[in-house]
Amino acid sequence: MEALKLTFQGGQVLGPDGFASRALNIADGQISDAPQPRVLDVSGYLILPGIVDFHGDGFERHVAPRRGAVVDPRDGLVAIEAELAANGITTAMLAQFYSWEGGMRGPEFAAKMAAALQEATGGICDMRLQLRFEVNLLDHYAQVLALVARHDIRCVVFNDHLPHAALAAGKRPPRLTGQALKSGRSPDAHLALLQRLHANRPRVSAALRDLAGKLRAKAVILGSHDDNTVADHRAMADMGVCLAEFPETEAAARAARACGNGVVMGAPNVLRGGSHAGKVSAADLVGQGLVDALASDYHYPALLRAALRLWQGGMAVEAAWALISSGPAHLLGLTDRGEIVTGKRADLVLLDARSHKVAATIAGGRIAYLSGDIAGRVLS
Repeated sequence: MEALKLTFQGGQVLGPDGFASRALNIADGQISDAPQPRVLDVSGYLILPGIVDFHGDGFERHVAPRRGAVVDPRDGLVAIEAELAANGITTAMLAQFYSWEGGMRGPEFAAKMAAALQEATGGICDMRLQLRFEVNLLDHYAQVLALVARHDIRCVVFNDHLPHAALAAGKRPPRLTGQALKSGRSPDAHLALLQRLHANRPRVSAALRDLAGKLRAKAVILGSHDDNTVADHRAMADMGVCLAEFPETEAAARAARACGNGVVMGAPNVLRGGSHAGKVSAADLVGQGLVDALASDYHYPALLRAALRLWQGGMAVEAAWALISSGPAHLLGLTDRGEIVTGKRADLVLLDARSHKVAATIAGGRIAYLSGDIAGRVLS
């Protein structure tokens, strides 16, 4: 499909000062100053920058529809893109675990997913891989560095999801049996693995510093996940980590800001009014100006809904929308998108002005999603 050459007329276009009724031109995949021969009446619709998802693992349901039913990731890419586009997402970082959890979160599947994305052709939405690396896997540091280089992965986030408190106390961690079944291990074998990884903890800091330095040399964007204290983030920042993803406390978020680093929170947290795990409220951090970007986390529809919730709650629409467009684009170094500005990518989402439902999603000037009345106007 060729990129559209089109002038939208009659719609409300989101700019730095809110919505304005004006014409909008797109040509050759970009926002253009030049009026186009074909004019489309979009009265009754809002035109906003396409949504940029900093972190989402909702794609997992498309590559493992049931427990143990992991499919070739190439078979799930079409469905993943369709879900993204239906929710106005034009750029998505697919948050792929590289973890001791195994299955679709294990090292082998991470390599398959990275290859599938790199080899994919014909897609419209921009899908990229964010690697979520479990830092206690000391034996895998060289493999991770090679994987990043082989597939040009541009964002790596450091995780530590081991149940250290239970392991240090010699207890069986909660949900051990379920985790073991998902990983394809027996509960005893899974517990033994967790204990071995927990024993690595004293050696992680030095090894991680070395890995971080090598990744930074490749211009990879580094993030920390679930920082709980000021010391947690400062330790990561000292290694060159430049963003805090889902800090668990206000203190950790403020520490990231004090270090000049970005802060990413989960959109589902905003919708719930708080973390499902009892951590800090994303909406509270947004209200204090401590959040640069929202992420879909586990539910793609949450991004649009969270921005609308913040707008309806009194936040300026341009500020609320920036959390899911220009904010994440900036953190990812994607300077060509996130705003409706001449010369930038024609990544747009059209919302029904009354219902705020997604009517059309355009990525790089091409139609990724089209529904309802607007479809009739485009096709007539």
